[in-house]
Amino acid sequence: MGIMSFLRNRAGVILVGAIGLAIVAFLLGDAIKIGSPFMRGNQTDVGEVAGEKINIDDFRQKVEQNEAQFKQQMGQGALNPQMASYVVENTWNQEVMTVLLNKEVKRIGIEVGENELADMITGKNPDPQVVQAFADPQTGQINRSQLSAFISNMKSQDPGSAMGQQWGNFLLSIKRGRLFQKYNGLVKNSIYVTSLEAREDYSQRNKLANFNYVNLEYASIPDNKVQLTDGDYQEYYNKNKKRFVNREESRTFEYVIFDASPSKADSADARNLINKLAADFRTTTNDSLFVSVNSDTKAPVAYVRKGQLDPALDSSVFKASTGTVIGPVFSNGAFKVAKVVDVRMSPDSVKASHILINPATVGGVDKAKNIADSLLAILQKGGNFAEQAAKFGSDGTKDKGGELGTFARGAMVPAFEEAVFNGKPGELKVITTQFGVHVIRIDKQVGSSRVAKVAIVDKAVASSSQTQQAAYGKASAFLSNVKDAESFNEQIQKSKLRKLVAENITPSQSMVSGIENPREIVRWAFEADRGDVSDKVFESENTYVVACLTDVREKGILPVEKVKKDIEPMVRNLVKARMLSEKMQKALSGASTINQVASKLGRPVQPVQNVVFANPIIPGIAQENKVVGTVFGLEPKKLSKVIEGEQGVYVVQVNGFTNPAPLTNTFSQKQQMYQTVGQRAQGQVMEVLREKADIKDYRLKFF
Repeated sequence: MGIMSFLRNRAGVILVGAIGLAIVAFLLGDAIKIGSPFMRGNQTDVGEVAGEKINIDDFRQKVEQNEAQFKQQMGQGALNPQMASYVVENTWNQEVMTVLLNKEVKRIGIEVGENELADMITGKNPDPQVVQAFADPQTGQINRSQLSAFISNMKSQDPGSAMGQQWGNFLLSIKRGRLFQKYNGLVKNSIYVTSLEAREDYSQRNKLANFNYVNLEYASIPDNKVQLTDGDYQEYYNKNKKRFVNREESRTFEYVIFDASPSKADSADARNLINKLAADFRTTTNDSLFVSVNSDTKAPVAYVRKGQLDPALDSSVFKASTGTVIGPVFSNGAFKVAKVVDVRMSPDSVKASHILINPATVGGVDKAKNIADSLLAILQKGGNFAEQAAKFGSDGTKDKGGELGTFARGAMVPAFEEAVFNGKPGELKVITTQFGVHVIRIDKQVGSSRVAKVAIVDKAVASSSQTQQAAYGKASAFLSNVKDAESFNEQIQKSKLRKLVAENITPSQSMVSGIENPREIVRWAFEADRGDVSDKVFESENTYVVACLTDVREKGILPVEKVKKDIEPMVRNLVKARMLSEKMQKALSGASTINQVASKLGRPVQPVQNVVFANPIIPGIAQENKVVGTVFGLEPKKLSKVIEGEQGVYVVQVNGFTNPAPLTNTFSQKQQMYQTVGQRAQGQVMEVLREKADIKDYRLKFF
């Protein structure tokens, strides 16, 4: 067995642990601390975590690996800017988490010794990654003989070779996984739930309260009747300072977009071109070449079943006879013409096996074909297909006897699909695809339905150079008249343009409304000073953008001036609460029942049944923590004081409580609480590690 092929075929398995860590880290991404200023730092470093520098070349290599994995999972050949940014963010979070946890396990002395590592590979309970990599496809259990043979082969490999390095990385992955497992176990084992806590939690979830309330909603006072002072803002800010911690520096900029989308003339030009192509398409004798030369997407000429084509073409194609040209039709921003090359009945699905000969490992395509022809002759004489697949195959199916399973049309590349769907069960074939030379056996064909071989030529409606130049000219003229924030706004009003705002943009921001790829403008925003206007017109797909930086929010607790706009609704409610509390207090004065309070206010008494402390929702209102908290601390039949809630001010009177059955055995309750706290603990530990660590992020320079 080729060791390099073995590891290559299982590269996805080996990376599962790392990708899993990346997903977990992504969920915790809001806890990252980013250093500033952003354009500082060594030009070879993408960042620094707790004193450990992260080299850009190493980081970029990991990004590329994760991009390849993401493309495979998504079934895409390329990633759009948002997806690419998502992968970079995941990779960064993975790197931060790995560095911090490595330092933490080293600090507290957690280790994985040589004997333990060996036991994780060949012991009674090997690591799940080892089991998955060396699993018998028939039983799903680890193949001990295959594992032993592989390890024996590894002993003869140079550790510095590509094969040796791959194996070393695999060992490092499972070792790191065990270290993190031990660390998480240590954290989880430090959690303890007392019997008192269990009983309190049980009561909070099961004790029922029945009460009445009278309220005055904040919405009853029009906003324009409330005058806010600096003191009001300061009062709210002082009470809620912890809410204004800015975890990473952010920027706000205003911008205008000059649209360069295709014009009516561009659309007409595209229609004229597709009409001409349609005429030539009808007479061409080489449909594949015509598509390759003239189509924008260059889709292969292949058999398809009904429902696989664009809806604008699908129905017409399957009603047409061979040689019919359909279209042009317009769909998804492009004009399309389809030619029905052939129509026939075909299997719905096929079960097949193959032996893939890789030309790169056998000395070229010609040698690969010679090997395939020799294998074909052996198999035609009764040779065992599974044995030959295990011996000569170069992909993951070699360990499964070459079995590909059952698949429908569209699952394989066109050449392979043609061979298996147009052949007969039991037939052996040799074909060549971009993956190499295949020896194919058609094991079974299932069902039968009408399929059509279709050639499609499409022309996207794209912006012409004239359209783009016109939009760019408008953007340049606008920029030439703008020097600062004041003139920026004046010019917008004068030109009757629409001003957009990108608020609190972070360095890793991958989406800005109306801008397809905003990375360049985000990078500018973090280099600029407040009030700066962009020194050039930014280009993004069919748009041109001019921007002005209006705000900078440093990392740390934001001053009240920075959050005034954000907290204005809450401050207004604070003032309204004072106004309504005074009115409510007058009604409460001298009253002994909730009905008396309601009568003075001219408001109805609202009954509430079966509320629990753990779910402080007042039906028809909202979540009111203060109100429900007051209820559970109040004696029955006693009026509460005025409560300033989220939606208004309240007075409540408890009718009574329904206590749950006594908790005679706290074990089950403690276990439930332990599981809940334990699930949160890992994330909270990572958040604390990030908050305590000095993390400098220079990704903005490179991505």
